[in-house]
Formats: sequence, structure tokens, C-alpha cells
Amino acid sequence: MAAAAVRMFLGCILWFIDPGCPRAGDGLLPDEFVGGLIDQDKLSAQTADPDPLAEIGKNPDDHPGGSAAPSATSAPDPHQGLWTDGCYPSAEACRKCHPGHYEEWRSSGHAYAGVSPMFHTFDAAMARYTKGTVGEFCVRCHLPVGTQIGLPRHANILDAPPVVREGVTCIACHRIRHHAGRTHGDRRIEPGDIHAPVARSGDGRSLAATLADADTHKLLLSPEADGPGQPIHAGSYFFEPLKTGEVCVSCHQVAVHPGIWLEVVHAQYRAGPAHARGVACQECHMGAVPGKPDGYAHDTIAVLNDKPHGQPRRRSYHGFWGPGYSIAHPGVFPQHPDADDFDANDWIAFDWRAGWGTDGFERSSASDAAFYPPAWSDRDDRIDARKIIDDNLAAVEAKRVAATATMEAASRIESPRLLDTPRLGRRLRVRYRVHNVSEGHNLPTGSLGAQPQLWLNVALINPAGRRVWESGYLDSNADLADLHSVDVARGRIARDRDLFNLQTKFLINNVRGTDREAALPLNFSLDQLVFLRPGAIPTSVLNHPPLIRMEAHSIPPLDHRDAVYHIPRDALRMPGTYRLTSRMRSRTEPMYFMRQIGATPEMIRRMNENMLDVHVHSHTFRVTR
Repeated sequence: MAAAAVRMFLGCILWFIDPGCPRAGDGLLPDEFVGGLIDQDKLSAQTADPDPLAEIGKNPDDHPGGSAAPSATSAPDPHQGLWTDGCYPSAEACRKCHPGHYEEWRSSGHAYAGVSPMFHTFDAAMARYTKGTVGEFCVRCHLPVGTQIGLPRHANILDAPPVVREGVTCIACHRIRHHAGRTHGDRRIEPGDIHAPVARSGDGRSLAATLADADTHKLLLSPEADGPGQPIHAGSYFFEPLKTGEVCVSCHQVAVHPGIWLEVVHAQYRAGPAHARGVACQECHMGAVPGKPDGYAHDTIAVLNDKPHGQPRRRSYHGFWGPGYSIAHPGVFPQHPDADDFDANDWIAFDWRAGWGTDGFERSSASDAAFYPPAWSDRDDRIDARKIIDDNLAAVEAKRVAATATMEAASRIESPRLLDTPRLGRRLRVRYRVHNVSEGHNLPTGSLGAQPQLWLNVALINPAGRRVWESGYLDSNADLADLHSVDVARGRIARDRDLFNLQTKFLINNVRGTDREAALPLNFSLDQLVFLRPGAIPTSVLNHPPLIRMEAHSIPPLDHRDAVYHIPRDALRMPGTYRLTSRMRSRTEPMYFMRQIGATPEMIRRMNENMLDVHVHSHTFRVTR
């Protein structure tokens, strides 16, 4: 700690000499910025840890592609927030003036980017598979501030400053001056404290009027660092990509080293009808209606002295409508203004599922402090922590409701059409037509290209109320019954031959034979040393890298796809009224992929229990002799 204090003191002196900010390699970053290393051997095994982030930072002995870094101290430096706030203000600094924006953002996918267990597990697995040759490819988008200050990729994110853990935080979009284009997350955040100018998409008149009237608000506003009032940025600048949606492209159009596009959202948007008629990304993802370009909310933007300030105007939604959901520990995410009252690492040990901190649990549980981890031995701390947990769980559920609304706004499923006359003991064909009613991009689209799953689950209920046929069911590992199902491969269940799954798949070639589906586009079959090899033939010739391609099943904008089911004759044995129930199911990762990269059982559990069910529908028909 003493060494860290000395470095901080030197940093403050250098700040007055040269008001820049700490950068990678300048030797001034405190020890607490460098956590322990990931235990790569444990990533391939499923453990019973209460949270996957608990695995990050436990073993400093081995890290592929780099030397060992110093281990983190048992407690983070209490000054680490001060170290970064002078250069990269946290969203907490913005919350005072923009509490509504903060409340929307704190449970968003952007706020989730830095603490996502899937991100950290996948990034560590890729480093292990490729012996570190993947470099810092993933962190540039997920940890923009961490990347800029030189935070090691293998550091414990829970030991990082709050602004780093905030992922795509306020300044990641509102403190950039240069359009980076399709550069795979490579953007520069302008350093500066909370008073420095911010990027805007509007005319800036409201802020200019407020600053011009600073004398009236002099006890309330502080546009300078030594002022007595509420801190405020002392200016703004127009940044056109914030208005056109081009600001999104650097992280939402990403190609991995072999040249295969893993994130294709922006390319789909540029080729679609929304872009052709001038609809920007923000109109669907930050407008008033989930997934629809139906205008924006009209409200005040800032709060001064706990009261709305300024004239009402267009207000963008900073929860960013989309289909994702969190699988992180609810003490770590959503972002919460009171969560830092407890150490981020201690949150992982809080057993929220057991009911710690609830009235019922605390009345019935043992009072012996030895029963709990040291950080949670105090009953009052558990009760205070439970309030944060409950608040965050409510925010997560609100996000899931919004995600479902977004999916329903972007899609439509026609009522089933019976292609045969229902007859007792005869086969019946049924067709569902699935529409992508969005103008923006394919259904589905998203991170990693081949991972998001969106499928139809259809079941037939006979007159006795028994389920006699189903498609879109899950096996014992919660996988779909397709080629990736272990149960199907071992003959435990039948392959779902009618499965309607809109998931895009990676197809790779072996040394001989045709291509086959794979969870990751890595050359496991070709090399003892697996790494992301740049293609020897230009991808512009093949339109994909050698030996790797993606088989798209997604639906283009304003298009449709038919799902045809073949109900066997054995299912129609009883005359009477039958019921077809259907739902579209959405989850961001398939289970076989999660197991391959070493996801914990708790991660898998959360992925499935938070799954979205969209367009739930029931249709009845009669079967006669």
C-alpha cells in the first residue's frame, strides 16, 4: 500500500507538470490495477463456485502469452477512484445531474459489458486455446477505460476501479472526438475530469444557457474544480456519429483475426431498409418504443438541486432496447450507487439465493458469525446488502421485460396453418410462418455471430391434457436436440428433426471431408498449436477465411421463414379437441458453447432461468375419425 501511495503522490505531482493521464507503460499505475492471474487449468472444468467471477484472479502462476503480474492485495486501494476520476469520471459522477439516464443505463447491456461472466470466461478460454495470440481483442469493446489505462487483460476485474467495471460507461461515448470506424473497438476516450467538455448529438443550447446563467446557480453549480456546488461539465462539442449511429460501428461490426465476421449487426443495418430511408440505430434502440423508430420521449435532461432543470426536449433512452440479459451476481450487476459500500470481491460470497438478509432468513438462521464469510458476519451488513440485491433483482427483471418487448416488436408469428386435414391415426403437417418485421437488421443478430439462439418451441396437447408431441425441446444438459446434443449422440433422446432454430452456425473443415458445425472457429483439427491464423488467401476472394465459414439461418429485415412440423400418426390417437402451444425462445448463448469454454454451473443456471419466452400462443383444432 505504501508503494501505491508513493506512486499516486508522484502521479499527482506529474499531473501539475503535465495534465495528462496515466497510460500503459508509464510506470505510475498503482499495484491495485494489476490483479492476480486466471487459473487457466480450471476453466475447462465445471466448478461449484457461487459466481464465475470468483475464479478470476486466484492463480498468478501461469498466463499464456505473457509474464506473471503482481498479485492484488487483499483489499483494494481506497484511493483508486481518485486516481481515475481526474481522467475518466465514473457514471456515478454523472448520476447527480442525470439520475434518469443513470437508472436506465445501470441495467443495460453497455453497463454489463465489463462484468459479464460470459465475457471474462470466454476471453480467458480464448487466451488458453490460442496460447495468448488472441491478444486484447475482446477487451477493447468490453473494457474501454481499462484498455486505455493499460489494465492487464488477465487482471481481476473486481479489483479494478469502478469506472473500469462500468464497461461501456458514459464517457465511452460522450468523451470521444474522432470517428474510429470499423476498427474493432479501437477508440480513444478524451481524458479529463467531470468538468471537461462532453460530446453531444443536439444543439447544446440547454447547457449553454445554464452556464451563461451560472451566477444565478452559483451556489448550486460548479463548472470549475474548486467550486462549491454541484459539478457540471463546462462545455460540450457536437459529435455527428452520436446522431447518425456511426458511433456504434466500432464495436458492433467486428472481425476476428482470420477475417471471419463475428459481429455483423452494422453490416446488416447498412444493407437494410432502415439505413436506406435514413433511420439511425438510436431511433430503434434509444427511442420511446422498444425496437421501433416511433420517436423519442420528450422531457428535461438534467436535474439541479433535486429538481428538473431546463426546457423539455428530445430525450434518448439509455437502457438501449435489446434482447440481452444478465447472468452476473446481483450484487455485482446491475451497477448500483450503494454497491461500493462493500468490496466487489465480497459480493461474490453473498448467498442471495439462500435468502441472506431477508427477514425470514435472519429470524431463523444461526446467529454464529462463524457460519458466514468474514465480510458478511454482521447481521446489519447482510440486511443492508439485501436491499441492494432486491433493488438489483427488480432492475434485472425490468430489463428482461424490456428485452421481451423488444423481441416482440421486431418479430411476428402467424397462427399455425394445418397443411393436412386432421384425422385420427394420420400424420399431420403444420406450418408456422415467422416474420422479421424489423427494418434494421437480421433476426436474430448479435455478439459472436454464431452464438445467440432463437428457436420455436411447439407442443401438441391431446384431449386428455397430455403432451403427445414436441419440437424445440431441451435435453438433460439444456441443449437443443441437434448435432451438438450429447444426449442425441449417445442415443438417449431422439434428434429433433423438425427443429426450427435461427441460430447461425460456424462451419469448419477437417483435414479431409466436408465441413461440420463447431462451437468455435478454431483449427483444433489441423494444428497441435491452436491459434487464430490469418488466411493465406484474401478473404475478399472467398468472402470468408479458408476452412471457416458461417451458415446463416437468421431472417433478413422484412422477410420471413417457414417452420414446417410433421406430427406423427401416433400422436393423434384420440378423437376430440387438440391444442398446439407455441413460443419463441431466446437466449444469448448455447449450453454446449458455455461448457466448452468452462462456464460454471451457476452461469448455466442463470442463462436458462432468465431465458426469454416471446409470442406465447395457443391454437386449438378438432380431430375426427
